This record gives sequence, C-alpha cells and structure tokens, in this order.
Amino acid sequence: MAAGLLLSDDLIFTSRIVGTAREHGLTIRAARSPAELEALACQEAPSCVIVDLANPGLDLPDLLRRLGEACTPRPRVMAYGAHVEVAALKAAREAGCDPVLPRSKFVEELPRRLPAWLGGPPGA
Repeated sequence: MAAGLLLSDDLIFTSRIVGTAREHGLTIRAARSPAELEALACQEAPSCVIVDLANPGLDLPDLLRRLGEACTPRPRVMAYGAHVEVAALKAAREAGCDPVLPRSKFVEELPRRLPAWLGGPPGA
C-alpha cells in the first residue's frame, strides 16, 4: 500500500509536502487533478489522500465516491483549505474528510503530524 496521495495544483506547496514526507522516509505521490488522483489510486491503493480544497474543478463528494470504488477499503481522506473558506471546510467535514484543517494549521502541523496522518487512525 502506498503511503499517500496528494491532490494539489500548487507546485510549491506540493514540493513542501512531498519533501516533508521524504524527510520522514515516507512517499506521497502528487496529482494535479481529481482524474489523475483517481488513476494513481487505482494503480496502488493509498493509506491516506490529502486534498487541497482550492484545487480547480474539485467535486469532493464525487471524488470520495470514486476513491471508495477504486480502493477497498476507502483510504483516509484529509483536507485543508483557506481559513476564510468556512463553507468549504465545513462541506469537507460533512463529506467525510478527517481531519479538515485551515491551511495555516496544516502547514504548522505538517512536519510533526504527517507520519500519523499517513498511517495513523482517523483524528490523529
């Protein structure tokens, strides 16, 4: 099982997340679109998917449904987004993402919590 997948079209932020994973001896494969993410998930089921809620064209409920179809069991899905996008953060929680963090909190916790997010239980 792959350690994780990342959906983000922000190349600089993607490099930061992938680099942090590498520092912990983990692997995160990045996708720039939901379709690319789904294709990666079909190749090797991830333990966790990290979703940037600002990703263009993101239909989160549809993505979660497709991940559930592609991967058994469905991987843990966590999300982050702008703190001012309260509705998007709430919708991600309601769709089943856990945890859902404002981007600033995600950045703050990334170095310390990434291993737990990729392999730990929901809520870690």
